[in-house]
Amino acid sequence: MILPSASPVSWLLALAAALAYAAPAAAASRLGAAASRNALLVAWVLHGALLVWGLWGEAPRFGFAPALSMTAWLVLTVYAVERQLFPQMRARWMLAALGAATIVLALLFPGQPLHVKASAWLPLHLALGIACYGLFAAAVVHAWLMTRAERHIRQAEDPDSGIPLLTLERLTFRFVTAGFVLLSATLLAGWLFSDMLYGRAWRWDHKAVFSFLSWLVFAALLLGRARFGWRGRNAVRVLYAGSALLLLAYVGMHPDISEALRTSIRHGLTHELP
Repeated sequence: MILPSASPVSWLLALAAALAYAAPAAAASRLGAAASRNALLVAWVLHGALLVWGLWGEAPRFGFAPALSMTAWLVLTVYAVERQLFPQMRARWMLAALGAATIVLALLFPGQPLHVKASAWLPLHLALGIACYGLFAAAVVHAWLMTRAERHIRQAEDPDSGIPLLTLERLTFRFVTAGFVLLSATLLAGWLFSDMLYGRAWRWDHKAVFSFLSWLVFAALLLGRARFGWRGRNAVRVLYAGSALLLLAYVGMHPDISEALRTSIRHGLTHELP
């Protein structure tokens, strides 16, 4: 835990965003729809400002918790776009709780500093990875909404999702497809990144193994849907399994990037010495 590394501006933005998220999360039943939407919008803007400040307002840092925070913000961005198409979509309390939790985690565990002399492939690799995780996180949220809607339909209740069930299913697999494309690009960028840093194309470490296993699971899911019509609970279970493997790879990302950053910092300092 590296609390002293957070600047006063980061603290203020993080606390303001967390409190704004907490309002619709803790009082979802008491707040009106308009008040919940406004609170979530304010929290989303503050969260985005916190991410921008973390990248450009002070020394940028990266780690598991900041990456989760970025992923949550991307999921909320997807939600904001879908709300324009499906005004009755209901997932505010869950997304608000997710946003608040990730902000607090990122504040308590801000990660390692990114050195300006790191490999030119590092920003591309990180950007692809974060976008990939954001898309799969959005797919998981939609899969959860789809499962809840199916359960309510079986119980002859109102699905209460705000989106037709078949539309939810299509959106889920579109997110999976887009995430799979970006995951493939992330693995390719990681291959190039590892080759530049370590002199070999691939390192079969914790991150690589779980990333490749998740890629295989998502490939099987998309192939099974295209060839055998996989859908419903079985497809959702495969999606959850692939996402869990990807999350384990996410946790394992930290040591490798830290090692790469230390290497690049040493090289940078060596070049700067007279």
